[in-house]
Amino acid sequence: MFSWLGTDDRRKKEPEVFQTVSEGLKKLYKTKLLPLEESYKFHEFHSPALEDADFDNKPMVLLVGQYSTGKTSFIRYLLEQDFPGMRIGPEPTTDSFIAVMHGDTEGVIPGNALVVDPKKPFRKLNAFGNAFLNRFVCAQLPNPVLESISVIDTPGILSGEKQRISRGYDFAAVLEWFAERVDRIILLFDAHKLDISDEFSEVIKALKNHEDKIRVVLNKADQIETQQLMRVYGALMWSLGKIVNTPEVIRVYIGSFWSHPLLIPDNRKLFEAEEQDLFKDIQSLPRNAALRKLNDLIKRARLAKVHAYIISSLKKEMPSVFGKENKKKELIGSLGDIYKRIEREHQISPGDFPSLKKMQDQLQAQDLNKFQPLKPKLLEAVDDMLANDIAGLMVLVRQEENQRPNPVVKGGAFDGTLDGPFGHGYGEGAGEGIDEAEWVVARDKPAYDEIFYTLSPVNGKVTGANAKREMVKSKLPNTVLGKIWKLADIDKDGMLDDEEFALANHLIKVKLEGHELPSDLPAHLVPPSKRKIPE
Repeated sequence: MFSWLGTDDRRKKEPEVFQTVSEGLKKLYKTKLLPLEESYKFHEFHSPALEDADFDNKPMVLLVGQYSTGKTSFIRYLLEQDFPGMRIGPEPTTDSFIAVMHGDTEGVIPGNALVVDPKKPFRKLNAFGNAFLNRFVCAQLPNPVLESISVIDTPGILSGEKQRISRGYDFAAVLEWFAERVDRIILLFDAHKLDISDEFSEVIKALKNHEDKIRVVLNKADQIETQQLMRVYGALMWSLGKIVNTPEVIRVYIGSFWSHPLLIPDNRKLFEAEEQDLFKDIQSLPRNAALRKLNDLIKRARLAKVHAYIISSLKKEMPSVFGKENKKKELIGSLGDIYKRIEREHQISPGDFPSLKKMQDQLQAQDLNKFQPLKPKLLEAVDDMLANDIAGLMVLVRQEENQRPNPVVKGGAFDGTLDGPFGHGYGEGAGEGIDEAEWVVARDKPAYDEIFYTLSPVNGKVTGANAKREMVKSKLPNTVLGKIWKLADIDKDGMLDDEEFALANHLIKVKLEGHELPSDLPAHLVPPSKRKIPE
């Protein structure tokens, strides 16, 4: 009789099918999350509504740091060209937020024009007023790096007396707005001045809940000696530990990110390895962009749910006629108890709740009687999105990643060390001897031959058991020695001749010197007698 009820219910529970991740995120947000946000004034308390450009835009990197830590120089280093509006100097030179983005022609778009462009993800910044918009520009230029990512340069964070001069807008709130929408936040520190000013401390705290996006760069590290660098690094980690309250240690990259000669070249190899790691991290952003947007939407949905419970609880407690003001003060004062009650009733983690003090401050200006009561249907829609639709999008994310032709950031400094002798690790470790006509292993082969002939070779070969007795003396784990064996036993007969044995020992030496083993044996390491003669 009522079979249609069951059919309709099943239809509602089936996750929607989308063609792309971006399309799916936009539709889920508009149909399932946005109604909940609007009903409970989420945008007035936490974050403005998202727009299509927020889901479609390229990955963004936000640079934050005190003045003269090299933020603008860092962008110049990545792009390998100047950008419009760029100023570099030891004094606080960048006094604006500059969005460095790709454009067919070079030029600057002022803030007021920028926030009315529906194709740019900055429309909601108009809430910060003219004081901010007069200090916000977009620098556009044709650059291959900017085809994959955009970079946001920020004003230098002030210290001492300078930080008391009002900027005319809420600097920390603007950074928090950007932090929600960017893919990577890079905090830059100067190796010469690690003092974290009050404003910088406030900024880092504003980035709370986005610790997974934060990376730290200790810049200008070539200007101090190794022993001092070690102490500076320790002091930086200690200072950050007091401000960033996470059990995990934030990743710190050490180097000098500009095109000048190294002042003290002692740590050149360290700087090269650190730069390569940072570049890999930035280059991975386009590949992980869809996953980041999905993750941010889930975080937003969880916060919106908690916010709805808080608002509806306050509405429920408010009297309909008398004593409204007194009750409002009482409820705001006991908001911590309301948090605990919601936490117990709905099994919500304490980490999902907004800042208690911030919420109390915001509630002062609100009319609690105009709040909405709990609407289960709106919450069910968000629960359905989190339980079913997001799972379908996760599958689509993986499919899109596999279909794309390796979407890494290219151009500028990223191409500088890709090929040729200045690529990272070129001519070192397993790459040693790559350009030499002679087999590099031959240099130490006489010493390896002496050991080889003590292992009772039969028909010019030693057995696996005899070779193992010698190879384990290196104290390398069996997993590593097993890989070395596979690389060295070129004819795969389970035994090693004198050349294969010498190669195995060479690879052991490479590993003991701290280098990685290749996944396949490079052509220059193949013994001369095993090389195929070109036809």
